[in-house]
Amino acid sequence: MCPGSTTSVRGSRREHPSHLLRAFADDLARQVKAAAPGAGSADRDAAVEAGLLASARAAAAQVDRDDDPLTHPDRIGADIAARTAMAAGAVAQHRGPLDALHPVDWRRFGLVIPVLAASPGCGATVTATAVADALQLSGRAVLMVDTADPVRSGLSRATRTEGPLVAGPHPAVGIRFSWRARAILARINTSLPVLAPSMVPPPPFWQPGDRRLDVTVVDIGCDAWRVSAHPLAGAGAWLQTGSPSPRPLLVVRPTVPGLAHAEQVLARLEPWIRLGAATPPTQMVVLGATRWPNTVAGHAGRRTAVLMRDAVFLPRDPAVAVHGITAAVTPARLRDAATRLLRTLGALSPAPPSRWKTLARRPKGRRSTAVNLE
Repeated sequence: MCPGSTTSVRGSRREHPSHLLRAFADDLARQVKAAAPGAGSADRDAAVEAGLLASARAAAAQVDRDDDPLTHPDRIGADIAARTAMAAGAVAQHRGPLDALHPVDWRRFGLVIPVLAASPGCGATVTATAVADALQLSGRAVLMVDTADPVRSGLSRATRTEGPLVAGPHPAVGIRFSWRARAILARINTSLPVLAPSMVPPPPFWQPGDRRLDVTVVDIGCDAWRVSAHPLAGAGAWLQTGSPSPRPLLVVRPTVPGLAHAEQVLARLEPWIRLGAATPPTQMVVLGATRWPNTVAGHAGRRTAVLMRDAVFLPRDPAVAVHGITAAVTPARLRDAATRLLRTLGALSPAPPSRWKTLARRPKGRRSTAVNLE
C-alpha cells in the first residue's frame, strides 16, 4: 500500500489500492522476471497486464460488497501475473530453437494458408472464413486455426456448438476443436485473463489427431506489427518456411493508410524472409472493394506495389459487415472471390461440383435463406 494515498469510495476514506499505482506494476514486473526469467519482454508485459487486470477485478468486487480493507487483490494480481509468465515460458519451450532456421515439414497440415491482417479490423477473419468455406464446399478436408485471444476472436460464433477441449502445451492453455460443416475449427482456450504472445501453441498442437488434411487456413488473429517483428514465435510460427511452402495472404484496406500499414508490415518481415526463416506473402487480398480507388493506387510503396498487380478483391457484404462471422455459410459473392484466389494459389483446380455444394444452394421459391454450416 502507498502511505498517505487515499480515495473516496461510497463516501468513506480508504487507502488507495496499491494495484492502481506504478509501484505495484513495477513490483509485478520484478515478480514476473523471477518466476519466468527466460520470458521475452512482450510476454513479461502481458503477464504484468494480466496481474493488474486480475487485481483490479478483485478490488472492484470488494468495493461492490463494501469489504474493507482492500489488501488481498494485490496477492491475487501477483499470482495471476506469475502464472501467466510461467505459462508463456512453458509453451515457448515446445517450439524449436529460434536460431535454428530449418524448414518445417508441413505435410500433416496439407497446404498451409496463413491469413495476416496488415492492420486491425481490415478483414482477415472474413477472408479466412470465405477461403475455408470455398475449400470445404469444393470437397477439401479443411482445418481452420484461430490464434486470437478467445474473448476477442472473430470466430467465436462460427459454429453452432462448441466441440471438445483438448489439452495443450500447458494446463492453462488448451485447444477446442469444433465442426463448421465439414471443416474443423480449432481455437485457443485459456483460463488466464490475458493471452501472452508465446502462449499461442506451436503448430504441432493444432493437429486434429490422425485426420488427413488437404488445407489448413490460419487466421493469425494477432497484431501484425508484433508478429512481423518476431515471426518465428507464437502465431507467427505459421509463417515459417517449409515443405510444402505456405501461401500467406496479406489482407489490406482499400485506403491510403491501409497501403501504408501493409508496406510497413512487409518491411518488418523482410529481414526474416531474407534469412529464409519466414515465407513472404504471396497474395494481397483487399476486402470491401471491387477495385482500387483512383486516389489510392498511386500511394503504393515498393513492396506493396508488387503485390497490388495481382490483388484479389473481396466485395463488402452488408450482412457480414453487421453481424460478423456466424454459423451460416459466407455469402456467395465472397466465396466466389475466394475461389478465384484459391485457383491462383493452386489450392483449387477446375473440378465437377461436389455433393457438399448443396449446402450453399438457395431453395426454390424463396428469395433468400440463411444456410447453416452445422
